[in-house]
Amino acid sequence: MPRVKHFGVFQFKDGTSSTQIDECFSSMQGMVGSIPGLLNFSFGAYDSAEGLNDGYTHGFIMTFDSPAARDAYLPHDHHERVKEVVVPHLERLVVFDFNLDERVS
Repeated sequence: MPRVKHFGVFQFKDGTSSTQIDECFSSMQGMVGSIPGLLNFSFGAYDSAEGLNDGYTHGFIMTFDSPAARDAYLPHDHHERVKEVVVPHLERLVVFDFNLDERVS
């Protein structure tokens, strides 16, 4: 069964404080160990001179042990509670998933 990378980028609303941003990512980090199959979570602020972030300021990456684990995460109660913390602070977001065993030819 392939592992799944689930990544996203956030543009926070104007006026969102660094403390509020930290709380958002702390709540997301708290899902690791609580949601079966969620193996890890990492995040950070945009940091490139390339300038291709289109206004998105932060990103995250999660790894799930299978597509089924990712699918179970989406409606999971803990994920729903985290969304209540994070989503009110977001202007825009993009989320994208891919399987690690798929190769582009």
